[in-house]
Amino acid sequence: MTEKMQTPNPWALATVGTYIPRRCGIGTFTSDLCESLAAKIEPQGVVEAIVMDDMPEGYDYPERVKFQVRAHLQSDYFRAAEFANVRQYSAVLLQHEYGIYGGPDGVYVLGLVKALRMPVLTTLHSVLLEPSAGQRRILLELAYYSDLLVVMSEKARAILKDAYHVPDSRIAVIPHGIPDIPFGPPDAVKAQFGVDGRKVILTFGLLGPGKGIEVMLDAMPEIIREHPDAVYLIVGATHPHIQRVAGDQYRHNLQIRIDRLGIADHVIFHNHFVSLELLCRYLRAADVYATPYPSMSQIVSGTLAYAMGAGCAAVSTPYWYAEEMLSDGRGQLAPFGDSRAFAREICALLADDKARERMRWAAYEHCRPMVWPEVARSYLDRIGETQERRATEPRPFSHRPPRTLEELPEPNLRHLRTMTDGTGLLQHAIFTTPNRQHGYCTDDNARALVFASRYAHMTEDESILPLLHTYLAFVNDAYNPENGRFRNFMSYDRRWLEETGSEDSHGRALWALGEAARLAPDLSVRDMACQLFNASIGIVESLDSPRAWAGSIIGLQAYLEVYGGDAVARRRRGTLAQRLHDMFLKNADEEWFWCEDAATYDNGRLPQALLLAGQWIPDSRMFETGLRALAWLLKAQTAPDGHISPIGHQGWGRRDSARSKFDQQPLELAALIEACAEAYRATGDPRWRGEAQRCLRWFLGQNDVNTPLYDYKTGGCHDGLGPNGVNANQGAESTLAWLISLLTMHQIAGVEVLVAGKAEGAPAMA
Repeated sequence: MTEKMQTPNPWALATVGTYIPRRCGIGTFTSDLCESLAAKIEPQGVVEAIVMDDMPEGYDYPERVKFQVRAHLQSDYFRAAEFANVRQYSAVLLQHEYGIYGGPDGVYVLGLVKALRMPVLTTLHSVLLEPSAGQRRILLELAYYSDLLVVMSEKARAILKDAYHVPDSRIAVIPHGIPDIPFGPPDAVKAQFGVDGRKVILTFGLLGPGKGIEVMLDAMPEIIREHPDAVYLIVGATHPHIQRVAGDQYRHNLQIRIDRLGIADHVIFHNHFVSLELLCRYLRAADVYATPYPSMSQIVSGTLAYAMGAGCAAVSTPYWYAEEMLSDGRGQLAPFGDSRAFAREICALLADDKARERMRWAAYEHCRPMVWPEVARSYLDRIGETQERRATEPRPFSHRPPRTLEELPEPNLRHLRTMTDGTGLLQHAIFTTPNRQHGYCTDDNARALVFASRYAHMTEDESILPLLHTYLAFVNDAYNPENGRFRNFMSYDRRWLEETGSEDSHGRALWALGEAARLAPDLSVRDMACQLFNASIGIVESLDSPRAWAGSIIGLQAYLEVYGGDAVARRRRGTLAQRLHDMFLKNADEEWFWCEDAATYDNGRLPQALLLAGQWIPDSRMFETGLRALAWLLKAQTAPDGHISPIGHQGWGRRDSARSKFDQQPLELAALIEACAEAYRATGDPRWRGEAQRCLRWFLGQNDVNTPLYDYKTGGCHDGLGPNGVNANQGAESTLAWLISLLTMHQIAGVEVLVAGKAEGAPAMA
């Protein structure tokens, strides 16, 4: 089974996915696939790996790993594609699961796939019958840009054909690979685990709530009554992502359940991520393998494949993969969540040695074509076929990443951290040193909460969490329950300097709380943000400032993305949006398309609010007003040579007089960029992407004095632009304007990857 594959031209292959020692089922799969392919083609050919890292420091990978992608940094995907193209791989084998790639629904992977110049075979580890709109779009794009989609079951092939309309010629079924484990009696290895003389029921894999372990635990009392020697082995560490968020809480909850059921002497946890060699021994010791997964849509299960390949008699819930694998007497099915049915099926198998042996052998025989050498041979056959097809049917690819992305620095939080202490974010700086004299304000801490929430969501970088909690705590302390309003200014010695802040600061606080509720990294943050949001939203209809309305609308829309059924919040969004729209209708004309007689600061927030509300109420006239107002703002703030030249704060821009040219404030650009981003997301019109890029370039030096405001060394931003250059100070407002703008542009680049697919001829998205 391990003879070398004879090829006229030695192959150079690369896999893309996760990889050991990262504790991840796909990482194990990718690692095993690489080794199996290498056994076929090396030393004449080569097999290498491009891997996804879920933490900044990465992992201590084996030599086969040649390139590491920081999963939540989009530029890394294009660099990975450049690396692969320079290496001139014969083919790339991409492992796809939405959760291992960055961006919404893992969209960043599309940038890599589109830029690759060699055949791409994409193995789908999830095929969803009812995907979200984003998931569906991504899979269709993958189908278009991949030479072949590989699935591991006939059910997955049927879903791709029927639900996604992928041609059968573009789909291959290659089973999940398994180690070649000799068939033998379980009793021969039980003593190694201290369970000799007992009936062993086994479940293995990374533990988490989605495994259904509770169902098996609830079945154990009945099993023990009929088979007092039964023991349930649960082998595997807690899933790293669950461990990171909740520690060992899930495992402790299982232990409490075990104690309550009185089965502690019959359940054994082996709480570690086991090697392949040790896993094989566990499997050989099992009399029955249990997979009580709670979801029908599980399209593949590596643990079930391994268990059957080791000759285990399996009892499972009827998820798709189990239904297919355990048919024809190769296993037993029990209804979802039915612990009594699990107990009955397992008891029957433990009581009938002959029936159990027949099932074990049937499973073992069925899985012989699934051993890794055979799976590797199948992949090599498919690679050869795609190369032949490429010779006559070349596939499209992108020559370069989107221009948006090429220009983007990575977020640098150094100055933000410098400006933040245990109380919150200080308002001002003297050059780059915090100026304590002016204390803190809710405006800046609210903006910081917006940034921290988005950054945590986009990067999953846990180092931002202490900052996020600091900013949320400040906003919480700013709320004055006696009048239902937020205070704004706090002295350095933590004394509030007012009982009621400005209306605009109230709107900004609501914006921040809505964003925290939408993007919270854990339930406790979401609960706190939602509680404070609902406590402080009640007075918004009494506010008179259109910028307060706009901030509240943006916050309400973010909140409603999570709690869309909140009828009161929806009504308030509609009321405020209609008020803002009415102001435009009453005040705007062709020459001055604005809701007031002066365009002052943070102007882009107003059209942004109309765009959001217009889409989701929905109100097409309101949406069109938002687009027109945004276009007018951009035109009014464009210099003769085409660069952006924002309204200065020394006089603003007034209906009946010339606008002020200086000092120009970063806040105005941040609002314009967010409004343009919303217009781009809503319409797909590249004009708005280009306008957002033009605004970002103001920070980078394309402005009236050709001087950058962003400081690459500190990560901060200068406080404004005057006729003689930049303000030397780097305060909180300007730095956050830059950081929020930068994150927004990274998000635009993610949308751009999808939009570009349409422009290049990819199938229309349903």
